[in-house]
Amino acid sequence: MRLGYHTITWGGVTGDATGVTSVKDLVYRVPGSMDRAVRDIAAAGYAGVEMFDGNVADYAADPAELRDLLAETELTLVSVYTGANFVYSEILPDELHRVRRAAELAATFGAQQLVVGGGARRAAGTPESDYDRLGVALDRVTSIAEEHGLTACYHPHLTTIVESPDEVEKILSRSRIGFCPDTAHLAAGGGDPAALIRRFPDRVRHVHLKDLDRATTTFLPLGRGDIDFADVLAAVDEVGYDGWLLVELDGYDGDPAEAARISKAFLDEALA
Repeated sequence: MRLGYHTITWGGVTGDATGVTSVKDLVYRVPGSMDRAVRDIAAAGYAGVEMFDGNVADYAADPAELRDLLAETELTLVSVYTGANFVYSEILPDELHRVRRAAELAATFGAQQLVVGGGARRAAGTPESDYDRLGVALDRVTSIAEEHGLTACYHPHLTTIVESPDEVEKILSRSRIGFCPDTAHLAAGGGDPAALIRRFPDRVRHVHLKDLDRATTTFLPLGRGDIDFADVLAAVDEVGYDGWLLVELDGYDGDPAEAARISKAFLDEALA
């Protein structure tokens, strides 16, 4: 099983402020140094890396800079993560413009996966029709990814309209997009990550791992929280998934390189 790590831990996730007034320019971005993050991930022993669309876009003017960094560290850019509201018809074309740009960049640097999150919760509540709108949008995302030689997968996420197991069921029944189970988000949404992997054996295209303190909804390095990773890894094996296991820890109260090492040591022992 190939192991990778997301650069998000080196500063957490921010958004581009221009997106407040120009939806087409809204991207995710980690404010920390990507050079440091990539080198720390390689030093911890991982083989791959995932980055946000905004951080990859920072290399668009000089692609050789990122290619050289990946070659130096012997890391594969596994995946690029982006997201959108997806339920507002007026802005959907501009959101898909951004998704297409993310797919173009992912393909430029040899990534395999386009990971997307989203599905806005409206102030007035979530009508059932929003799941239909999200499903249609995710099918369009899937087509965009395929046009660029990528596989698209959907990442359920807290604060979106896909948090709980029932909501995961709703959207995977409405779209052909792949499933990216995130162990901590699924658990925080009231689900059993291993059970959801088993529930959708033919849809799992990518896997995000992080641990969770259920009492405080705090994300943690692997082995430091309450998630049963023995069962998660057993489920991954049972469904025949043989892609990347990607640790995606949103933040860490300490050196992010230390967090990467903790999770890598945990996985080495768990997979031995």
